[in-house]
Amino acid sequence: MDRSMHPKVYGTVTLGAKGQVVIPVELRKKLSLHANDKMVVLSKGKGMIGLVPVEEFSRFLSEVSRLRESFEAGSK
Repeated sequence: MDRSMHPKVYGTVTLGAKGQVVIPVELRKKLSLHANDKMVVLSKGKGMIGLVPVEEFSRFLSEVSRLRESFEAGSK
């Protein structure tokens, strides 16, 4: 399995007074994240938060839609 698929802890962050967090520099560099990049905020259950770049989330949704259409066409 591709090692880039394994989860990695990049440290801890502190929630600021305005609800802001700083993504660790190592992760920003690895994912090519820059100031003003738009992110989708996801939550699963209590206490789990995820951030996904809008472009990546859009690609994911497009792929899911394509797979759904393919599945539905094959099941007719």
